[in-house]
Amino acid sequence: MKTTLAVTALLSVSLVACQENPVSGRNQLVLVSEEQAQASSSQAYAQTISEAQKKGQLSTNAALNGRVKRITDRLVTQAKVMYPPSAGWDWSIAVIDEPTVNAWAMPGGKMAIYTGIINKLKLTDDEIGQIMGHEISHALLGHGRERMSRAMATQGGLQLGSLIAGRDLSILAPVATVALTLPNSRGAESEADRYGIELAARAGYDPHAAVSLWEKMNAAGGGSPPEFLSTHPTPGNRMQALNALVPQMMPIYEKARN
Repeated sequence: MKTTLAVTALLSVSLVACQENPVSGRNQLVLVSEEQAQASSSQAYAQTISEAQKKGQLSTNAALNGRVKRITDRLVTQAKVMYPPSAGWDWSIAVIDEPTVNAWAMPGGKMAIYTGIINKLKLTDDEIGQIMGHEISHALLGHGRERMSRAMATQGGLQLGSLIAGRDLSILAPVATVALTLPNSRGAESEADRYGIELAARAGYDPHAAVSLWEKMNAAGGGSPPEFLSTHPTPGNRMQALNALVPQMMPIYEKARN
């Protein structure tokens, strides 16, 4: 009886927690509130910045910092149009002086880009606009909340399964990650590609740069793992999808540029 009630409760929570995303219209599992996501992200961001500062890894290059700030300011202006509630977010961008080829945006608008991705890939302003447009789109589309929620659901499912089976199933966590989390993460990446290229175009950054960016990423990476075990679409598939979007985005880009 207890097991039946537990299963019913878990299913009920999952059904209630499915919400339609206001930007994409896609249903998402949301067990974490926007306030909770932003609070935890703000704490993690402050810790990341503090650690970078202690290590002397916050960029002191005024020209580079100003360049990144100008680009992200234009993107944020359009993000507020695309998703009006983001106008109330405490947007912030940090340039971290590390060789890491990465950039990210957290719930609530906390962003970072690493000098490694800018320098190693010799990124143009349009390409920085595209990559940060992609990262900002993750935040606008609630992917951080969705990731947290799926992690909670996975953990809860394993605990419930252990109760039913009478043994610890936590060793199945890697399997659950592949079966549950990764497919949706790939979906989230493709979704952020779609809205990111539009956001960047609205801010006046050339849509063709989304393709050239991934050409550079592919060349730098020297290949990628099989798509079904990756949180990202394969570079070839990604470039093909982005290239197909370019003609739709060019009128938006031309209008913004004029």
